[in-house]
Amino acid sequence: MSQSEPKPGLFARLKQRLGRGGLIPSFKGSLDEVAIEALEERLLRADVGVEATNRILANLRPRSAALHDAAALKAALTEELARILEPAAKPLALSGHAKPFVLVAMGVNGAGKTTTLGKLARHFKDQGKSVMLAASDTFRAAAVEQLLVWGERHGVPVTAQAQGADPAAVAHDAFSAAQGRGSDVLLVDTAGRLHTKTQLMGELKKIDRVLAKLSPGAPHERLLMLDAGTGQNALKQIEEFNAAVGVTGLVFTKLDGTAKGGVAVAATERYHLPIRFLGVGESGEDLVEFNARSFAEALVG
Repeated sequence: MSQSEPKPGLFARLKQRLGRGGLIPSFKGSLDEVAIEALEERLLRADVGVEATNRILANLRPRSAALHDAAALKAALTEELARILEPAAKPLALSGHAKPFVLVAMGVNGAGKTTTLGKLARHFKDQGKSVMLAASDTFRAAAVEQLLVWGERHGVPVTAQAQGADPAAVAHDAFSAAQGRGSDVLLVDTAGRLHTKTQLMGELKKIDRVLAKLSPGAPHERLLMLDAGTGQNALKQIEEFNAAVGVTGLVFTKLDGTAKGGVAVAATERYHLPIRFLGVGESGEDLVEFNARSFAEALVG
């Protein structure tokens, strides 16, 4: 599947941020075991994970004699990372689904769900789609207000109720409103939850059941937002959310901060889920569709 062209400048900024320090160790001559151990340490420190790191080194070792300088190793490592990431580069496709296409955003507290939904509203509007937002995070006091601000900023209507309202009821009303308007996309915000909170996971399942009754196959996308700065903890979140409700796509957020980024490689190696988007800033345009080659280049530095 062909990948969308990255927006100019965004991956350049990502490369600058992720490439701090770089993954390539200094060495002279061929890539010997000392250099390989140094590379292993850097990959693990970058959150690439044990499984992906072992796979990369197993592929590089037979070619070590040909990897005679940093430039050669950089090219080879970029190829290995891109090969692992390539299966995850599957842009979100709305075609083939009944209107509205329903996307439910999930994740733990502080993962950036509401902000990312605001960015997604702009993303779909830029594609000429009509969009609605559902404020089904009725637990956090500021969540509804935050989503209303994003909706006003991008000219997107928001269905909301009072704090403490039934999240599934909000999703139900939002779907009916979106259907009545003929909207192309309905984006559903949900409360941040620790993956160990059984009651909150039950709320997600209820939202799913309500939406499925309104439109067979809905929600069409269960998008898990992951703070890239949490490193390997993100893998546990994927495991738990996938077991509870099923995850169809990932978004790695906050790549504009201190995140090392390698957890995207670890997640792909272990779970083989599509990475739909990357969050690389705070403004509405700072959301980019995932591109395996560009991300690998940014990560290598």
